[in-house]
Amino acid sequence: MAEQQPSSEGPGEFQIVVSTLLSEKFTVLVSPDDTVQELADKLNAQDSSLSLEQGRLIYKTSELEGRKTLRHYGIKPNSIVHYVRRLRGGSSEFLPEPGGIDLRLALGHLDVSGSSDEARKTAEALSSSEETGILGMPLPVVPKLLTPGWLYPGLQQRRSCWVCQDRVFPEVIPTITQESSEHNPVYRAELPGEGVYQCSITGLAFEVKSAVTITYRYASWTTHLSEIDQGTLIPAGPLFHIEVQCEVVKKVFLPHFICLTECTDTGPCLIAHFKSGKMTLEKPTLLIPFYAVLENPSFSLLGVLWRKMRSSFHSVPVHSLVLIFQQLSAANTTLHLYLIPDDKSVKQAIEKQETNWNSKFIPKPPPLVPLYFGCVYRVAGTNSVEITPDEHMPLCYNSPKEQQLFVEIYIRNADKDTELSLRNTRDNVRVWKTLLRSGDIKLPPPGCHTPSGGCRTAASHPGTAGIPAGTGSAFVKKNKTELCSRMVQVPSILLHLRDVNVINNDEEEEVLSQDTSQKKNRVLLELLERKGAEAQEQLYQILRNKDPYLIADLEKSS
Repeated sequence: MAEQQPSSEGPGEFQIVVSTLLSEKFTVLVSPDDTVQELADKLNAQDSSLSLEQGRLIYKTSELEGRKTLRHYGIKPNSIVHYVRRLRGGSSEFLPEPGGIDLRLALGHLDVSGSSDEARKTAEALSSSEETGILGMPLPVVPKLLTPGWLYPGLQQRRSCWVCQDRVFPEVIPTITQESSEHNPVYRAELPGEGVYQCSITGLAFEVKSAVTITYRYASWTTHLSEIDQGTLIPAGPLFHIEVQCEVVKKVFLPHFICLTECTDTGPCLIAHFKSGKMTLEKPTLLIPFYAVLENPSFSLLGVLWRKMRSSFHSVPVHSLVLIFQQLSAANTTLHLYLIPDDKSVKQAIEKQETNWNSKFIPKPPPLVPLYFGCVYRVAGTNSVEITPDEHMPLCYNSPKEQQLFVEIYIRNADKDTELSLRNTRDNVRVWKTLLRSGDIKLPPPGCHTPSGGCRTAASHPGTAGIPAGTGSAFVKKNKTELCSRMVQVPSILLHLRDVNVINNDEEEEVLSQDTSQKKNRVLLELLERKGAEAQEQLYQILRNKDPYLIADLEKSS
């Protein structure tokens, strides 16, 4: 539908964009003191099907009330307001009911520019029909040529964004190959036949013509992007090294973290190929929420980049994650808080690092609104928290092999609930909050506190202090059954054992090849038992540092 061009701006007037989830965008001329109803009337003048009776207007996470002004909601020039239709039964168009597909939403993502006149008319009729609703029926009413391969698995709302729709593909669980290392696992996925499949670990997805084996791993952007390129391009998702028979793969779905609903210009999105040290760039065949799609791909190093625009770099909306870890061996209650783009490769690198630091992950929901590259966010908390080195955190991208930025949060009294929040320092708007309850935090055992309020280190932990060397082997033998069921962080333990030459690579692989944690523990304990008292002593010392609470509990019970 053609959009009317607004008249020239007068005093105090400015333009905003109203976006529907059917990929329609309307430019509307408003003033700060216009009411929401007046905005709706101006929108209705451009498209008579859009009104507050038939839908709702949403800015950021707030539904706009008709009598309030745009100034009340902080709507400024070039702000994006979303229009969401009301469907029969009161549902919103971006919340499909279980078992059904919102056909009008699906049609909004289709490219019918090359289709027949009949197909285009059918798409327009269906997308504008209020009677379509949420369809739980098959889709033969849609012309076959309009139904892309990625549509059939269904749509669902991803929790890392309040409005973007994710594609749900059948998942495959890859195996980790023998070529893997501790810091760079190599995945192998066996795809059983024609269809679309998604890796359960990396999010990478493929549409294939027949059964095929695909091998892939993460690579580092900083290793392959030159300094000049880093000045003009920013990563918008993980970089992958993929090996597969090209003629079998019809499409590759490369994960990205740009929020397309909030982004008015997707032109800067590019797919990078690296071959023989040289980078080539091309436009994706299709850009959809969370994926850049490339048809008939050739494989090398592949990933999604975003070209920096001076005028818009600080306005690139990003799906993001807030990760919280508790350091179990630190004084009282000490947390590490990370703010990162929603990139699985970065998240997994942080989890590995924190595991090596003897930390416990505290899962909390991500921000449900997009954050922005280049913006600085302030971390705050109740319950007299101390935040170091600074409470201000920029949202930026660091490759998985780089040190990730985090703040350390010290909580004086973890028996009380603590609220943590993030605010954008530009406008002081709160973009995320969570509540840390006492049950979320692992409290130190009784007697762990020193007179100064700190917690003794593992070396002076009650039950382990003053233990002479050589008694570790006796401890391991005596508590073999308990260790077999309760020992955690096996990969990190193996890494330490290998560093001190207690085990070799083959022995490490033998332990890791077991399919359950308990089997891994049993094989490791039997291996060290065969190696003798010195090997068991090394395990005991590692556990004293990595899990002093387990050691203290076992020694207390014995």
